[in-house]
Amino acid sequence: MSAPPVTLDRFILEQQHAFPGATGELSLLLMRFGVAGKRIASALARAGLTGQWGSAGHENVQGEVQKKLDVVANDILLDTFDYGGLVTLAASEEMEEPHVYGSGENGRYAVLFDPMDGSSNIDVNGTLGLIFSVRPRRDGGAGDLLRSGREQVAAGYVLFGPAVLLVYTSGAGVHLFTLDPAIGEFLLTRRDVRMPERGRGYAVNEGRASGWAPGVRAFVDYLKQPDPPTGRPYATRYSASLVGDVHRFLLEGGIYLYPADVQGGKPKPKLRVLYECHPLALVVEQAGGRASTGDGNVLDVVPESLHARIPLAIGSRTEVELFERFSAGKPA
Repeated sequence: MSAPPVTLDRFILEQQHAFPGATGELSLLLMRFGVAGKRIASALARAGLTGQWGSAGHENVQGEVQKKLDVVANDILLDTFDYGGLVTLAASEEMEEPHVYGSGENGRYAVLFDPMDGSSNIDVNGTLGLIFSVRPRRDGGAGDLLRSGREQVAAGYVLFGPAVLLVYTSGAGVHLFTLDPAIGEFLLTRRDVRMPERGRGYAVNEGRASGWAPGVRAFVDYLKQPDPPTGRPYATRYSASLVGDVHRFLLEGGIYLYPADVQGGKPKPKLRVLYECHPLALVVEQAGGRASTGDGNVLDVVPESLHARIPLAIGSRTEVELFERFSAGKPA
């Protein structure tokens, strides 16, 4: 007989028991991200029937037009942690300031999230994702969040594609779960995921190439040049979903890039440190990959504000280290 499936809750609790002195509070938090993922998946599946496609009619703090489902997903996440006293505050890409929980004034954690990554894909039924991060509470204020990515105690994402996947790390490897709609549970499908040392694909929005630094352009051109001994040319895999592209490379190897726009002399990076870069960097590094700004490790970045942005290169160790050499003016 085959072994019974392992649910997300069971796996988290078994992992907890491997750490003496664990209180179980982080386990409960991680389980709630599973609940939030299922609620958001349900909202996405029914969006066309409930009139939730399209713009919400206003902009978020980033100056970007919000989709209706951006707001729905953000509200689901805020509601998910509004009981139990585990969470002091929640910060989101969609909110200017953190949400403070009255019931969690003694909570040990803060949660951060990008509730709907790839929202430009919503109306065309493309790949979407939820990115999340958990940090320890210190003084209970926003200053708890303005610290390096190495202070995260857990991070992960939910990928909404042909299947709904949940991937997370709490510092002891990366684990992948698949939502079984028949029973409404996330089931363990891959334990201790390891990213290949190198890949054959890259993802970058080449429509923005005119704004890249010379080293970035040289690196992407290098990936496209035919050279069988080095596995080139690489295949382009850009989907307009950060989570979707990073997940592909987590399993297959390769590199995702979102360089800063350097036109005008002042670099303008796009991706947010706290809601996108730090959590994905923790996942990828736990799987053996790397995440870089081009001249330093993403997890070492200490943001100056809640919505600070940085350039990002994330993926297999070989490609990210090569990108750093190109960025430093030392091509292969």
